[in-house]
Amino acid sequence: MTASRSTTESRHGAISPLYEVIYGVLRRHMSEAAFPPGLVLGETSVARAFGASRVPAAAALRRLHGEGAITEFEGRGYIVPGGEPLRLDLADAGLVLPAEIAATFATRSRHRLIHPQVEHEIAASLPYGRFLVNESALAEHYGVSRTVAHEVLTRLERSGLISRDSNRRWYAGPLDEKLLREHYEVRWLLEPAVLSQVAGSLEKAEIEKKIGLAKEAAAAPPPPTILERLEGDLHVDIVLRRCPNQQLRETIRRSQLPVIATHSTFAIDQTQGEISKMISEHLEILEHLLHGRYRKAASALEAHLRRSLGSQVGLLLHLRPPPAGSLPKYLTPIQ
Repeated sequence: MTASRSTTESRHGAISPLYEVIYGVLRRHMSEAAFPPGLVLGETSVARAFGASRVPAAAALRRLHGEGAITEFEGRGYIVPGGEPLRLDLADAGLVLPAEIAATFATRSRHRLIHPQVEHEIAASLPYGRFLVNESALAEHYGVSRTVAHEVLTRLERSGLISRDSNRRWYAGPLDEKLLREHYEVRWLLEPAVLSQVAGSLEKAEIEKKIGLAKEAAAAPPPPTILERLEGDLHVDIVLRRCPNQQLRETIRRSQLPVIATHSTFAIDQTQGEISKMISEHLEILEHLLHGRYRKAASALEAHLRRSLGSQVGLLLHLRPPPAGSLPKYLTPIQ
């Protein structure tokens, strides 16, 4: 049995929207009093229980609320009527998925589990050249089915990280100097504009936490994982995820993804001076945001991206061959 992102197959073979599947399972549980009174049902908890995104979970909950099966709770979720608020994992609260649905969502969960790692591995490999991405080898490498591997690669194609030719073979790379410059130009044109739009919605406590993490990283040489987390704190958490324009968001993500991953690629050759400069620029931007200097924050972000391009180009042009065995086995270099 197969499922797309928004549909799943019923036992009769008919394709149903995912939100209807979630709705049907939850409705049956409530009609059978399988859930305790007072159980809090939120988009996140329902999505997690079904291995789905929040969108179909939210649609299912809205339908249940419209029918009076659940009531609103503190403006942020819903509650099963008849008891004091009770927060439980839905599995602990009595949720049982029918076997055919459980199998579908298990596949979906495996796909989501490996997707971030595959995405990062491929993105970090792009500076080394062009690669054939072997779907069967990917499935074997992660111990998943070809269906799961195919879904992961399809998502990566949609994000622009890989492509597919007329013979249905997957390819990745290369990230050369021209493309790197183009990615940075997209970023310094768009990210400061988005930051100006969303800066007023940031919570002071969130900014202070990010400042604290950056200061910790400045105190000792951080590994690539910490550097990428700092990049994510500013460019992804603050800019990308808060961008209200979906078209802008997708464009920015296409240019962020391969660039942020180069912290892993260039780890051997990055100097402490360059790392310190990056962190100090992040701190400057975050301090501007903390004190409401939004225009200065946007200007500092643009300056940071423009300066970073020069150092990244230098590292790319002098990149040494990858250490033996460091590239994923599902990537085959193309001369």
